[in-house]
Amino acid sequence: MKMKRLGIALYVLVVLSLVLTSCAPAAPAPAEKPAEEEVAPTPTPVPAEEVKVELQGPVPYPAGKPMPGGREPIKYNIDELVQYKALPEYHQPAWMDKFVEEGILPPVEERLPKEPQVIPKASMTDGIGVYGGLWRDFSACPTEGWNLGAGQTQGWFGINIIYEEALVVSGPIFMRKDKIEPLPNLAKSWEWSEDGYELTMHLIEGAKWSDGEPFTADDVMFTWEDIILDPNVNSWTSRTSWQIDGQDITLEKIDDYTIKWTFPVPFPVQKLFDMDEYDFYVVPAHIWKPLHPKYNPDMDYVSFEKAWPPDKLPPVTMGPWVAVEYKTDEYMVLRRNPYYWKVDEEGNQLPYLDEVYFEKGSTGVGRTLGTLAGSLDHTNLENPSTFLETLKRMQEPDAHFYVEWGPETLAFSLHVNQSATLGVKTDRDRELRKLFRDFRFRRAVSQAIDRDGIAQAIIRGPFLRAWPGGLYPGSPYFDRESVVYYPYSPETSKALLAELGFKDTDGNGILNWTTGPLAGQDLVISLVANEDQEASVSIAEALVPMLGAVGIQVNFRPMKPTVIGDMIISGEWEMWVSRGGQEYAVPFTRARMLAPIAKEYPAWHREGEEPRQLRPFEEELVRIVSEFALEPDSDKRKELMFEYNRIFTENIYDIGVVIGRYGLALAKRFKNVPVGCPTFLYQWTWANCRPEQIWVAPEDQLEQLRPGVIPIYEKE
Repeated sequence: MKMKRLGIALYVLVVLSLVLTSCAPAAPAPAEKPAEEEVAPTPTPVPAEEVKVELQGPVPYPAGKPMPGGREPIKYNIDELVQYKALPEYHQPAWMDKFVEEGILPPVEERLPKEPQVIPKASMTDGIGVYGGLWRDFSACPTEGWNLGAGQTQGWFGINIIYEEALVVSGPIFMRKDKIEPLPNLAKSWEWSEDGYELTMHLIEGAKWSDGEPFTADDVMFTWEDIILDPNVNSWTSRTSWQIDGQDITLEKIDDYTIKWTFPVPFPVQKLFDMDEYDFYVVPAHIWKPLHPKYNPDMDYVSFEKAWPPDKLPPVTMGPWVAVEYKTDEYMVLRRNPYYWKVDEEGNQLPYLDEVYFEKGSTGVGRTLGTLAGSLDHTNLENPSTFLETLKRMQEPDAHFYVEWGPETLAFSLHVNQSATLGVKTDRDRELRKLFRDFRFRRAVSQAIDRDGIAQAIIRGPFLRAWPGGLYPGSPYFDRESVVYYPYSPETSKALLAELGFKDTDGNGILNWTTGPLAGQDLVISLVANEDQEASVSIAEALVPMLGAVGIQVNFRPMKPTVIGDMIISGEWEMWVSRGGQEYAVPFTRARMLAPIAKEYPAWHREGEEPRQLRPFEEELVRIVSEFALEPDSDKRKELMFEYNRIFTENIYDIGVVIGRYGLALAKRFKNVPVGCPTFLYQWTWANCRPEQIWVAPEDQLEQLRPGVIPIYEKE
């Protein structure tokens, strides 16, 4: 691994030396710095007559090329994707009949809701399925426990998605052709009041948790009042997430199966995305209320969070499978939930698969290696270094999987910390932040990066290409004309750094501060990257010599993601390379992350105890995003995102490096995988493919680890 990274760095050095010894690339007339950008008061600018180099750019951003093997998703109207209705009869796997005969379970029709959710055949790629079989997968994240409402993870990699159920779901939106809105889930329907200030939701009636207890509005209200709004619970959202312009959103129970939201503004459709997976996981009140400190004086919030450890099985869920066996850091077995509340249109209770198995490991590479070896059924191709090997293996006659490529949303960025106060402790911190907040410096860094060279150094071929930041080209809101793209030009970078007052005064090849408290010192910046993201580490290593070539010394250290997470929260970091999140792929689902509205976002300009110092262009982004989040018309939303992306890229608010496509590798034996199912868009794979409808033909089914097992709960 170290040799490979060294090779990448050497390759980039060669490319860089060739470019620096050749003529500077031709470009249009120089662009002026955006007028609204704040400029650092130090160092003192060099007189204009001393700057001789003509600044290069902006230039048109190139269009991407299609990737062989990718398919456009087939889209459907909402009633082709999901319905709620009673059917004449219902069925279950034959092997479960004995549990009914022995009185362990009620008949299947008594376990289902009054009107179960029905997945129509119209949107099933391979039609009505058969029972049996298993899905073998992998998790490289520890299982902390089963209190997801209090922030504990069950192991990610799909386990969390299996365990949780929300009011609505976002994952399958890529299949909708009528509108960009979440699909109904525990909330089967909703309607807005005439003035748009109220939203009434109707919940599924008669559904049951996996232990047979009824699901009602009381579960939703407990989740709202005692999980989300309780500041002592580490929930996925909090009160600030449920405010608009500082005004509270409220939720009330109308009856056992009806709830009503009240908003301070009319028709905030975007808030539906805050009711989806991870944001509004509904918890079983009959389990967690007796353990909550508000209702149990013998409990505190630490003991509440840890009240259901990973080996306390089975947990209570509304999901399609339930964990029945777990061995720490080795494996987890999940079996079908006898009370699952979804069926196909012939009345077959879902899921079709009886079992899901997760192997546990230390890094996500294990998932890809297992898939290549044939012991696992799925991997997300998110580390470009594995792409070629995976495609080569896929073409071999005995390969049990195929690969499908999604839109361009695999993005890697170089972040610079632009907070004026958070994490600032020394004169050095203070001067660096002033520098980072100066547009000229960010432009100098951006134009020192040979993005195409990095893309080809990481992986040769069409997999990655240059990307300046902002919205991903694979986003439904992306418009290439909105991109202000500053091209690779080390001479431009040197000129901008000279304009900022930097000179190599001691002849060591590193620029020096010439004024202020750091006068005479070398311009040295620390850089970190997530050691679990191999491409992020490779990019960071490549950036070191590129920035060094323009006089910036970069000290790089790969770190564990937990350590980086703590650094981001404290603000004690300088530069950071990472793989991007969903907000720039599907901005309407994560609008609060696009501009400095919530204190936590963006990560490169968080707010601490002191108020954030917004620059004029940031204030403009806040205005645009605030309008965007409340705009019901999709065409107007696209216009707002065009303006947003122009301002974002014009000011180089964040420094993009390369963009590519995620690949989805799945077992060939799986049926009903949606055409064009993305690895990553609104959610990750497990939330996108509607796993409860996946099935395997009898002749292709593999031996289950725990056949004939269902989750059994001890009655107190």
